[in-house]
Amino acid sequence: MIKTITGTMMTAALLAFAPAPVQAQTMMECSDANMTSAMGAVDKMASGEKKTEAMKQMMQARESMTKKDMAACKTHLNNVGVGDMIQHDGQSPK
Repeated sequence: MIKTITGTMMTAALLAFAPAPVQAQTMMECSDANMTSAMGAVDKMASGEKKTEAMKQMMQARESMTKKDMAACKTHLNNVGVGDMIQHDGQSPK
């Protein structure tokens, strides 16, 4: 009985700190304002693999935007992973 209660409590604690599912995160539209905000957030990241990957995604988003491929731009922009840390088109982050 104690094992069951302890196990249930540990599971609940782990779920409380689990990252939000991708669907629950704010999706960013491909716009100059969002690109600028995202780049500002990437610039503030500590150097490392995450920043390198974010920079790569930003370059691909900018390339897609230049080619008027807004779907690909939106995908790359959301892959940067800073969507919940920045303002979107002048709106406050959630």
